[in-house]
Amino acid sequence: MGYSPDVPRHAKMARPGDVHALAMAMPAVSVELHAPGRPVYQVGGKSFVFYRSPRPDAVDPVTGERYDDVIVLWVASAEDKEALLLGRGAPLFTTAHFYSHNSVLLRASHVHELAYDELRELVQDAWLARAPVSRARAWLAQQGPGPEP
Repeated sequence: MGYSPDVPRHAKMARPGDVHALAMAMPAVSVELHAPGRPVYQVGGKSFVFYRSPRPDAVDPVTGERYDDVIVLWVASAEDKEALLLGRGAPLFTTAHFYSHNSVLLRASHVHELAYDELRELVQDAWLARAPVSRARAWLAQQGPGPEP
């Protein structure tokens, strides 16, 4: 997945509610509420997208207030995480708590900085990173061949 800071003007931009819709559109997804307004989306008993509670490692640099809208999205590998985080202008980030975790963070209040297609790819890739192999293969097979390189 490659976040593009040069989103075409005609691209549909993502909205915070799209996270829920996209996660629930994936096969065999369950959702739990660990706290009010903090859903955890799971496949095969493993979380792939979740809204975390405010923590002292993610704070507003001006006010010092803890971010209360951080979304965690799983990625397949440390290399994928690094590639996503190196994208110029991307609203994705990490914190010391998540350095060794195969995930990226996104504030719900910054979802609109992503094109809808980019958010869809992030959520689908998160699902693929956590889904049982047989289920992931079946879903990929249903998607058909991708675009020619």
